[in-house]
Amino acid sequence: MASAFEYAPAPESRSVVDIAPSYGLFIDGEFTEAADGKVFKSVSPSSEEVLSEVARAGAEDVDRAVKAARRAFEKWSALPGSERAKYLFRIARIIQERSRELAVLETLDNGKPIRETRDADLPLVAAHFFYYAGWADKLDHAGYGANPRPLGVAGQVIPWNFPLLMLAWKIAPALATGNTVVLKPAETTPLSALFFADICRQAGLPRGVVNILTGYGDAGAALVGHPDVNKVAFTGSTAVGKAIARQIAGTGKRATLELGGKGANIVFDDAPVDQAVEGIVTGIFFNQGQVCCAGSRLLVQESVQDEVLDALKRRLSTLRLGDPLDKNTDIGAINSAEQLSRITALAETGEAEGAERWTAPCDLPSAGYWFAPTLFTNVTQAHTVARDEIFGPVLSVLTFRTPDEAVAKANNTQYGLSAGIWTEKGSRILAVAGKLRAGVVWANTFNKFDPTSPFGGYKESGFGREGGRHGLEAYLDVR
Repeated sequence: MASAFEYAPAPESRSVVDIAPSYGLFIDGEFTEAADGKVFKSVSPSSEEVLSEVARAGAEDVDRAVKAARRAFEKWSALPGSERAKYLFRIARIIQERSRELAVLETLDNGKPIRETRDADLPLVAAHFFYYAGWADKLDHAGYGANPRPLGVAGQVIPWNFPLLMLAWKIAPALATGNTVVLKPAETTPLSALFFADICRQAGLPRGVVNILTGYGDAGAALVGHPDVNKVAFTGSTAVGKAIARQIAGTGKRATLELGGKGANIVFDDAPVDQAVEGIVTGIFFNQGQVCCAGSRLLVQESVQDEVLDALKRRLSTLRLGDPLDKNTDIGAINSAEQLSRITALAETGEAEGAERWTAPCDLPSAGYWFAPTLFTNVTQAHTVARDEIFGPVLSVLTFRTPDEAVAKANNTQYGLSAGIWTEKGSRILAVAGKLRAGVVWANTFNKFDPTSPFGGYKESGFGREGGRHGLEAYLDVR
């Protein structure tokens, strides 16, 4: 007999988005084939269905795109800020108008639940363009001197976990400050960037100001290494970030690198347990844990460990895993077979090293790439699952007795991107936050973003800031 609290299917309609059988590269305001004619397929991770065939950019295409951006730069940078702002406002409004279409597209191509693309990603995408449109005619008052100048051509490489949002984080401040852009999306999620190219045309953006190159890592490397690129912006793995830093060393190129993380979510004994549990779930299981700033290490005070873990397991048992287009789904698909393999291997390593594994009871669909919410207890700081970025729905639980021990364990990582603190004492929040080596520290919440707030890391989590007034500096010649 069905429970009174079971959810009936509530699928979002796929008919709101029209995906073409094939797409070209977007260079100088037009879609064009790759110079060598190469293509690759974009696959939906929830069903393994081929969504479209996409042109694969090579070095020659990168050169064409950079030259188009350089030609456009002269006129674009000469426009008054108020005129550039009009284009950004127009793009933001079109994104809002097409938000349902873009949310469905992002869910199909990425695998994340429609609730997240609809309620988190798309509103933030539009908000970033609105926010930086407001800055475009106020750069003299941003704190970077009188009449700050743009750098030139920005080469931007974005990841697959937040394709459209990462695009907005990078393109909006670049255009507001007068730069032109060549952007390469991840090979597993190229479609929303190509739809954004159509939005640029719809908004009447001048040719060459934004160029989109779909392709693999070789295209990204060619873009980063192109001699006429003035600014490199990258979000992705620490390993690739280090390779980019080596590649551009000595070239004079400006760079921002937003890399991996192993965020600590610290729960003190006075924290409201139910609220903290919701924050833990948001911290690590949002977007299937495929978030650079995920709270993938739970540090819980020993005296409340059992209470917190019991409540957390009860909550994880209620999460609904399945069709990401269903509005009731909490946990969607892992982005690719390669990523699923990595998550699986690291979880198996955790078990082999002696950590105790608990997996939420749920049925995994037969097609697609899926991993059930999992947590590890009896974890020490020496365990691989406590050190390595898993980038999946896997939580490692450690304990502490004192605030100083919590801080020491939280900082005992090569990363420094994010952290969370759960306590009812404001003085404790301030005291602990000031000692954490993390670029973002949330208090009694987690994974909350706003375009007015800067985001970035320390140590192997990268350097530079995106978002807020600070996000303008990376695209201005302020030396």
